[in-house]
Amino acid sequence: MQHIIDRFISYVTIDTESDPNSQTTPSTQKQWNLANKLVDELKAIGLEDVTIDDKAYIMATLPSNVDHEVPTIGFVSHFDTSPDFSGANVKPQIVENYDGKDIVLNAEKNIILSPDYFKDLLQYKGQTIITTDGTTLLGADDKAGITEIVSAMEYLIQHPEIKHGKIRIGFTPDEEIGRGAHHFDVEKFGAQWAYTMDGSQIGELEYENFNAAGAKITFRGKSVHPGYAKGKMINSMLLANDFINELPKGETPQETRGYEGFFHVHHIKGNIEETVLELIIRDHNKKKFEKRKELIHKLAKQFNKKFAKKFGEDIVTAEVKDQYYNMKEKVLPVKYIVDIAEKAMRELNIKPIIKPIRGGTDGSQLSFMGLPCPNIFAGGHNFHGKYEYVPAESIQKATDVIVKIAELTAIPGIFDAPEKSKKRK
Repeated sequence: MQHIIDRFISYVTIDTESDPNSQTTPSTQKQWNLANKLVDELKAIGLEDVTIDDKAYIMATLPSNVDHEVPTIGFVSHFDTSPDFSGANVKPQIVENYDGKDIVLNAEKNIILSPDYFKDLLQYKGQTIITTDGTTLLGADDKAGITEIVSAMEYLIQHPEIKHGKIRIGFTPDEEIGRGAHHFDVEKFGAQWAYTMDGSQIGELEYENFNAAGAKITFRGKSVHPGYAKGKMINSMLLANDFINELPKGETPQETRGYEGFFHVHHIKGNIEETVLELIIRDHNKKKFEKRKELIHKLAKQFNKKFAKKFGEDIVTAEVKDQYYNMKEKVLPVKYIVDIAEKAMRELNIKPIIKPIRGGTDGSQLSFMGLPCPNIFAGGHNFHGKYEYVPAESIQKATDVIVKIAELTAIPGIFDAPEKSKKRK
């Protein structure tokens, strides 16, 4: 397992933070540093057809070692890290034989990773925990996934007695800013289906995710000297506040779970004359998703009607753009690809945790691009922040799952599974 730990650390210590304000692909030049390293490593372990395009999308092939027809499958991860928290100068800490107590991430700043707050820690007692030093994120999202895919391919190359079909792997930039699949060449990839290794705790297996949209709402006001403002001033910041208060109470990320959707205000900036409010809209149910978007436009119309005479023109402008959709629609017709992953986990004594993703994944966009793509655990917890951690044993188990899926897919007759899937619906 030390080999896997060393590989993971070699990835996370390279800063690959993406930038939503950049118009280039990849969005940051520094993502090339890891991308180029990965290309060299894939060639070194013996993969074929290793390519990287001008936007840093990486693909490679492990040829089939069986003489019967086997569908080509794929495994995909992203190498960028979230701009929500610093990914520069990552200094991983390794806690061996975790004792179930507080882990001091940074004594000087009194930053503690405690099972009293993060209760999932307790399920990893006795294991090796890789944490941050309390000043950056770790980058297990999704460098754990990359570690797992590379390690699984290396293992299959070193163990030709394990039979498998043709396997394609793909690594993408900019997933954290919603662009990971934008320039992914599904036709070139050439897989019948794939799996993203981008989930969280061990056992997660997901084929449902949010329908997602982003909203940018601009409020305009009128600035007048406050001493003479009676009946004249319109404070755009207060308009934005009133708009937020019109959104359904209790439908925020911190108050919802499971299949419950939400509105999430994540950015607001302004002055008296103009305020820009940005929020995201999420729901698993397509009809509810559409109603949420309609509400934004309905509220904007109400505000404009209210201030029509006083302001003389529209005081609120609402832009709502779809971001991605629930991949369930594309995966259910080929549900056996989920069944194979579930079977792989059970054969490895891993209890599958099948649940909807409360977020998005490259797999969602790829599924709608013609590559059905469920999501499998990568092992990390507390992504996008200083409390992020990953058990080394979970990285090893995810690696084993990839190997097992490859092995199962090559078994003649495994595709009796589609009929079984239909019977269970």
